[in-house]
Amino acid sequence: MNTKTIFFGVLASSISVLGFAQQAADSLKVEQLEEVVVTDSRFNLKRENSGKVITKITQKELQNLQGKSIAEIINNTAGIEINGVKSNAGQNLSYFIRGSRNRQVLILIDGIAVTDASQIASTYDLRLLNADQVESIEILKGAASTLYGTGAASAVINIKLKKASKDAFAINLKSTLGTNQNQYENDYAVENFVNSVSINGTVEKFNYLASFGHQFTDGLSAIAVGEEADAFNAQNGNVRLGYNFSKAFTFNAYASFDKFKAEFDDGFGFADADNESITDQYRVGIAPEYSYKNGSVTLNVAYNDVEREIKSSFPTRFLARSFVGDLFNRYNFNDKFYTVLGVNAQKNEIESYSIPFGQSEFAQDISSQEGNFDIVDPYANVVYISDSGLSLNAGLRLNNHSEYGSHLVYSFNPSFKKDVNFGYIKGLASYSTSFIAPSLYQLFEPSFGNVDLQPEENRTIEVGAEVKIKDKATVSVVYFNRLEENFVDFVDLGSFQFQYNNIEEDFTASGIEVVADVALTKALQLRANGTYTKVDEDLNLRIPELKVNATLNYQICDATFMSLSYQFNDDRNDSFFNSNTFASETVMLESYSLLDFYISHKLVENKLMLFANVSNILNEEYRELFGYTTKGRNINIGFTLSL
Repeated sequence: MNTKTIFFGVLASSISVLGFAQQAADSLKVEQLEEVVVTDSRFNLKRENSGKVITKITQKELQNLQGKSIAEIINNTAGIEINGVKSNAGQNLSYFIRGSRNRQVLILIDGIAVTDASQIASTYDLRLLNADQVESIEILKGAASTLYGTGAASAVINIKLKKASKDAFAINLKSTLGTNQNQYENDYAVENFVNSVSINGTVEKFNYLASFGHQFTDGLSAIAVGEEADAFNAQNGNVRLGYNFSKAFTFNAYASFDKFKAEFDDGFGFADADNESITDQYRVGIAPEYSYKNGSVTLNVAYNDVEREIKSSFPTRFLARSFVGDLFNRYNFNDKFYTVLGVNAQKNEIESYSIPFGQSEFAQDISSQEGNFDIVDPYANVVYISDSGLSLNAGLRLNNHSEYGSHLVYSFNPSFKKDVNFGYIKGLASYSTSFIAPSLYQLFEPSFGNVDLQPEENRTIEVGAEVKIKDKATVSVVYFNRLEENFVDFVDLGSFQFQYNNIEEDFTASGIEVVADVALTKALQLRANGTYTKVDEDLNLRIPELKVNATLNYQICDATFMSLSYQFNDDRNDSFFNSNTFASETVMLESYSLLDFYISHKLVENKLMLFANVSNILNEEYRELFGYTTKGRNINIGFTLSL
């Protein structure tokens, strides 16, 4: 308790002192552009006019996070805990945002939902994504089902991929090599290799981009007591083509593949094993857009094909296909009133195979004829921004699901901004409903599935405030409260029988997020956030009650940048299957603190940059997951080259 008090007190004191010391900070002025966000409305609107507190990770910030995966980068955001990022590179990732689970978090790539029907929760696997392909990330917390449909109950993570440069021809290369060891090793062997190359450009009305990435990581066993290393091998390819037929009409098309092979051990007996998880993803899509006076019509269409195979004592295969089409019209009446009208259509299907006990050949468990569903959602969203400072964002969506029928969700999000001589003060509130459709696995898996499942329903309330001190600081505080109904759980029916069922009991997750972004001097910046999360006991698996992130960024000179990052994770509950008692047991994982260091230097402006980072500087000994390996002190060095 003393540790929590100290950390939370330091954060609160820093925000109080730094956030409101306007007169003392007059000499610290730095030049900043107006921040623009899009995820909460689908319009490019100033952050100050948004009724949400949105985290935006820009390309400049990503450049200062070289050597980290997308999951690691997102994990430093207030209210977010991505479990698995500090373990073996092939460890499965679990997304806990404001006390929610994977199935309540929706991931978008370039504004269109990406899902994986082969997963139990249909969640997109961030291990598939190459960080070098990403231009920026916007994270919208709170319910957003009215704009984005099923799954957008606690957060939407909108990942924008890089586009072609304006030059006729450009090539970008990046290479990173580093260690991959636990807290008990100190040989610092080079066992982490990450490389990427991109060729892109624009020739008159035509633009193109082709990129390829590869990662190979070895040296760590998946389990803590393991003696054999488990490797992770990933490849990514991405091709994007665009043509501007006129100022009014643009057409973009893309194709990508993402593959990885992760070795893993026996998680039941916690013993070394020669197991492998192999995932291949192929994705194609088009995104034409027609602009007219005060508006535009956009069509996003994507087809995703995933093949997953688990090689273990319980071998399985999954084939999943999904089609997503989103057609919407944006109209700006007079820079005060914005509307979005659209319809979203999805078709998802799954096939699964396993080897029955005593046999040697795969047999089909779920066929695509039964393992499929369709969704068709008309939706509307309006944004009003008045001259008086009042803003309103409201929306409706009618979800039509082939398995459980129609479901209406809505959102109401007012905010009020008062301009003052030092910046602005903003108050915000929101009330939103959302739904989470059962996954194909939960519905149709022959042993555990339940075709009578109903969608989970969430009600989310947010109340908060944001203070902006011009060019010096932005401080926000948000309280959230989410009620979960029809929660889908894996229920023990007795006699070693289990099934997915809706739980009659309602659950609540609530908490407070505090975020501060402060320019201490022109060259020195503090970014800090703290989250307190209270979750009902039945849902608090791996969710820290208190989590704090803080980063000091220092621009030493035009060419050299360095940062020092700190993270505190509170005590958490975890569970494991006891192979002796044949029952799940709960265990407490102790709190821990991590300190990371990063430095970069531009040898040639806009051409060549060198970087290095040291993670877990103090070689903290801790457990992220019960029974699994965690990373100790590790070093990465690399370079980026642009020609």
